[in-house]
Amino acid sequence: MKKGSLVMIGGILSIMLLTLTGCETQSNSGKSITIVGSTALQPLVEAAGEEYGTENVGVFVNVQGGGSGTGLSQVQEKAVSIGNSDVFAEEKSGIKASKLVDHQVAVVGITPVVNKGVGVKNVSKKQLIDIFTGKLTNWKQLGGNDLPIVLLNRASGSGTRLTFEKWGLEGKQSKDAQEQDSTGMVRQIVGSTPGAISYMAFSYVDKTVDVLSVDEVKPTESNVASNKWKIWSYEHMYTNGEPTGLTKQFLTYMMSNKIQKQVVSKLGYIPTTQMQVSRMVDGKITPIKKGM
Repeated sequence: MKKGSLVMIGGILSIMLLTLTGCETQSNSGKSITIVGSTALQPLVEAAGEEYGTENVGVFVNVQGGGSGTGLSQVQEKAVSIGNSDVFAEEKSGIKASKLVDHQVAVVGITPVVNKGVGVKNVSKKQLIDIFTGKLTNWKQLGGNDLPIVLLNRASGSGTRLTFEKWGLEGKQSKDAQEQDSTGMVRQIVGSTPGAISYMAFSYVDKTVDVLSVDEVKPTESNVASNKWKIWSYEHMYTNGEPTGLTKQFLTYMMSNKIQKQVVSKLGYIPTTQMQVSRMVDGKITPIKKGM
C-alpha cells in the first residue's frame, strides 16, 4: 500500500470506521474522508484515493463497499463524506434525492458472465430474460452443454443488480437465487461452478469467466459509448449538499485529467467525455454533440 493512503474494506474494521469517523475528520495524524457504497465503483475510487494520498501526505481516503443502497443511505444520514452509487438517487426508495448532489465521475458497462464450460457465447434479449426468470433451466436449451443453469444474483440493495434488471431484463426481476454482496465473490463462484451465470461491471471481468453477447452485440466500451450495449450506468459519487473542504478537493481530483485519462480507462471504466449519448433517470437518451 502506498504511503499516505489508507484503504480499508469490509468486516468489523469497516463498521468501526463508519461509526467513529463519520464524514470529514481531522486529527494529529492528518485529514481523512470516508467513502462508502457501490462495489462496481470501488476499484476506481480506491485507486484514485491511493494516488491522492501519495500526492498529499497525511490525507487518508477510506474506501468501503456495501452496495449503492448503503452508500446513498449513509451519505443521506451524513455518516460518510461521499456515497458511491451505480444508480440515480431517485431510483432508490427512502432516499431524498433533492438533498443530495450528484457527481458523475465515470460510466460502467455491466455484462452477464458465465462459467467457461457452458458452451454459449451469445443469447437473445428474450433468452437472457428467460434465463434469469427461470423459464430456461439448462444450457442445452440454448445450444450449449447439458448443464443445469445456476443463477447467482447480487443482493437486493445492489445498484449493479438494479441496472442489470432494468436494462438487461427490461425491468423484470430475477427469480430467487443465491445472492452475493461482493462482486469479487460473484466472479469466483461463477468461475468455479459448472453452469453458473451472473452479471458484473466490465472492470471486474477477467479470464476466469466468459462474457455473453446479447443479440450479437458484444459488451465493449465502444458499444456502451454509442448505447448499442444498453446495460450500463453512470458512476455517481453523491454528497449531502455541495461539497466543501477535502471532500470537494477529492471530487475535483476524481475529474482531473490524470485520473480520467490514466486511471478510469485503465481499470475498465469509461470517461463520461467519451460517451456519445447521455441518459436521464427516466431512461431518455439524448445524443451528445461534440465540440459544443
